[in-house]
Amino acid sequence: MLTKEEVTNLLNPVKDPFLHRTFEETGGIVEINIREEKKHVSVKLAIGKPNTAEQMELQQELVGVLKRNGASTVGLRFEELPEEVIKKFQPASEEDDSVLGGTKTQPNFIAIASGKGGVGKSTVTVNLALALRRLGKKVGIIDADIYGFSVPDMMGVEERPQVRGETIIPVERFGVKLISMGFFVEDNSPIIWRGPMLGKMLSNFFKEVEWGDLDYLLLDLPPGTGDIAMDVHDLLPTCNEIIVTTPHPTAAFVAARAGQMALKTDHNILGIVENMSYFESEKTGEKEYVFGKGGGDKLAEVLDSKVLGRLSLQQPYEEEDIFAPAIYQEDHPNGKEYHKIAAKVIAKIEE
Repeated sequence: MLTKEEVTNLLNPVKDPFLHRTFEETGGIVEINIREEKKHVSVKLAIGKPNTAEQMELQQELVGVLKRNGASTVGLRFEELPEEVIKKFQPASEEDDSVLGGTKTQPNFIAIASGKGGVGKSTVTVNLALALRRLGKKVGIIDADIYGFSVPDMMGVEERPQVRGETIIPVERFGVKLISMGFFVEDNSPIIWRGPMLGKMLSNFFKEVEWGDLDYLLLDLPPGTGDIAMDVHDLLPTCNEIIVTTPHPTAAFVAARAGQMALKTDHNILGIVENMSYFESEKTGEKEYVFGKGGGDKLAEVLDSKVLGRLSLQQPYEEEDIFAPAIYQEDHPNGKEYHKIAAKVIAKIEE
């Protein structure tokens, strides 16, 4: 049966997946316990970033090493290394504040969030991106709604990203660059990955995509305050947010949770977009408030913010030669409203 000294010698050469230093260098082997009668080895380890996909891969490696050398069963526990150790060994590429790969300058990040699904968050994302582009800005979108990706379909994107070496080249449509989980899933299959793997995929959207120089990068977040939304907050310590709601009091009440999450993580709330505010009859010009009134104003009051714009309940114009089901044309009433919203966003961020 293995001794504590033998276990230490076996694990010391293994490298921390984040710091790329051996456990011997980081002092990452915290505790070893051995039950000889059951040939069970229990080890407590400290690494740079626990609870990640990389930890899962490391765990498999360590279990294999110990079992090949005499252990029947293995128990592993992980904790985070002390901050001073992480800073000592952190690679230079991780010491700066850059979030995106392939670019020297970082864009202005804008996360589009909502408390619940079905309020038009993705529609707001793509049309705000187009409005910013029409105002002369270089814009990209990360479809971070990994379980409910819809941005490619909304923009009428049919091609897929190209791969150049180890770098992904994003798809471009209407002058806006785009990356989405939808590009990597066949036949609209359901996503059944667990949280850590999804978090790694999201990180890849930042680090392994050739974004080039952007002025704005918009993130279409999943609704609510789940794992993916939290991963985005961790990846982007500095970020602006727009909260999308409908006028319905319940939608605004739930959206307040997403806003409170933004405030707790020091994200800056640019304002509220009230979608489906009203329906305007083409025949009479009268407005019907299908979902009620006041949701956007109430949410703005709760979050100490302002309503950036109110969008009507209507379809984009039909165009025979352009397929983009959710894109409002520049001269469409909603297109004009998005133009105003984009101008306010630019003023808030750049002035």
